[in-house]
Amino acid sequence: MDEDVLYSTIPELGAHLAKRNFTSRELAEAYLGRLGELGPRFNSLARLTEQTALQQADAADRLFAQGRIEGPLQGIPYGVKDLLSAKGYITSWGSEVFREQRFDHDAAVVRKLAHAGGVLVAKLAMVRFAGGGGYDHPTESLHGPGRNPWNPKYWAGGSSSGSGGAVATAMTPFAIGSETWGSIVGPCSYCAVTGLRPTYGLVSRYGAMPLSWTMDKLGPMCRSVEDCALVLDAISGPDANDPSQSGHRFRAAAPSPPVSSLRIGFSEVDFGEWAHPDSRPALNEALRVLRDTGAVFKDVALPEMPYSAVARTLISCEAASVFEDIIRAEEFENHPDSRQKEGFRRGLQIPATDYLKAMRLRRLMQAKIAEFFEDVDIVVQPASANTAPLIEKEPDSPETPKPELSSKGNTELGAAGNATGLPALTIPCGFGQNGLPTALQLVARPNNEAALIALGKEFQRQTDWHRRRPPF
Repeated sequence: MDEDVLYSTIPELGAHLAKRNFTSRELAEAYLGRLGELGPRFNSLARLTEQTALQQADAADRLFAQGRIEGPLQGIPYGVKDLLSAKGYITSWGSEVFREQRFDHDAAVVRKLAHAGGVLVAKLAMVRFAGGGGYDHPTESLHGPGRNPWNPKYWAGGSSSGSGGAVATAMTPFAIGSETWGSIVGPCSYCAVTGLRPTYGLVSRYGAMPLSWTMDKLGPMCRSVEDCALVLDAISGPDANDPSQSGHRFRAAAPSPPVSSLRIGFSEVDFGEWAHPDSRPALNEALRVLRDTGAVFKDVALPEMPYSAVARTLISCEAASVFEDIIRAEEFENHPDSRQKEGFRRGLQIPATDYLKAMRLRRLMQAKIAEFFEDVDIVVQPASANTAPLIEKEPDSPETPKPELSSKGNTELGAAGNATGLPALTIPCGFGQNGLPTALQLVARPNNEAALIALGKEFQRQTDWHRRRPPF
């Protein structure tokens, strides 16, 4: 199948299928072949789900043959991060400890995507335990370091590395990743993929490996903002198996706010001091494109609060609780990542009083953030200060120095957004140091994904960064 087709967006693939230019089975087989060829090259593939893929593709083909199109994802292949269960398949959580682990049920998002007509073609590689406890090196994965499609000497990002690499290389049209703190935003930024971290509680996590019960989120990693909206429509909404699901549902077809009515907060510090100098031209040009939409811009800074300390404490305590049996086992002494091993152990030693203080502080932070978003609808900043790092650091390669900032600006937006459950959209916007991708991060108040998608769609209507292909 022509590579141009494989790089298509979801609506473009759907149009081909509806016209019977090719069948769902043929499309699934093309992506399965590409996964088999490129997956090991970029360490993106955990395993193929060929049997399920062909069964689901044949079911979609029967509907197309009857002239029935029951949704935009009908017959569209996808992959999921290997912390999501798929009935009968190994779900290793990126770790040697669970290399043979299987579940007898599908995760809620897998079930919902099947209901929407999606075709599951692969489980995608991830950082061991989704990075719980911290980790020292990009190699910390059962499947090896996620290699960046734009330059395989560099990292694809963690912990949804396989999802980012697979979408960037058209091994699959879209993937489901997870984020507790940066695991969707990071790989999307590094790999030039569009990604949406939903509001906490919008998407059921039933069947997903828990890392931090009060911070884990599942979201789409796609070719475009429109694709993200279509996938989020399918996977959001109530699920009796997950009591943390809020009951909210995102509808892609619901009216969106006019872009010119949006109030956009930003900080000059983020774009002029925090971002690496080589990335600033692309980031500031992207900011100009957003300004030209007619949206109102306002210089803002997050209220001063210990966002990172709170987020780190919550994740450390909750992850240590999840994996306590493993951490206390004698075999854990042989765990290959010393930093992760010690990080997990430190999590068990954090006093309950510190955890409860962090929970109380989070409530105060949520109140402050709610007040902050009374003045703006969206905050925009660079998705990362730097582009992807090297996997194997060269001996003479200096550390990237942290800049001295005149103020914090919104540099804590990643910690603040994850700790308080805010949605975020990551959109590619050019290239920075070492010729690697850079991206914007747009963040909104809870359950205001519609504003993010409206602004993101307009940005991608005026630019083609999301259409660029890695030169591998």
